[in-house]
Amino acid sequence: MSASGTAPTPSVAASFALIADEVRGVVAELVAQDDPALDAAAVQLRSADRVFVLGAGRSGLALRMTAMRLMHLGLDVHVVGDVTTPAIAAGDVLLVASGSGTTGVIVRAAETAASVGAEIVAITTAPGSRLAELAGVTIVVPAAQKTDHEGAISAQYSGGLFEQVVELLGDALFHSLWQASGATADELWPRHANLE
Repeated sequence: MSASGTAPTPSVAASFALIADEVRGVVAELVAQDDPALDAAAVQLRSADRVFVLGAGRSGLALRMTAMRLMHLGLDVHVVGDVTTPAIAAGDVLLVASGSGTTGVIVRAAETAASVGAEIVAITTAPGSRLAELAGVTIVVPAAQKTDHEGAISAQYSGGLFEQVVELLGDALFHSLWQASGATADELWPRHANLE
């Protein structure tokens, strides 16, 4: 404690290192498990007629980044909630993320997708959740849920580690699909936004 009675502020570099260490630990665990769900998710995305992405809060922001990259790859991608998003149907894939697997809007969307015969790929920390039950492919991230305030799994606030891994998983899925496609970066580049 400082003389004023408050704890000294840790350096940003120390916080950055802590976050990197936590992310590295989760990635190492996922890689060590050699989870077949990772490649199964890529297969589902590659074979989908259309891909719909949905997440709430920061998980949703992470999946929007994934949607952009999949669009760069040439997939027909829609962000659920955008006014131009069409109805999901059989042959489509719904890619969702929810740490708890119980987020109401996401579970309802998965139920709708399942009812019309669409495939569901879920990213969650909760393999026994309703969302995981609905999904044909579930990637289980060994990270804290946002309501886990004990700090035993992550020192970060409110699900930060899960959300960071969601973003990296999206990039890993994209990278795997891109490499499999044989397309060059120059071939993807014309799909980048030009109305900026």
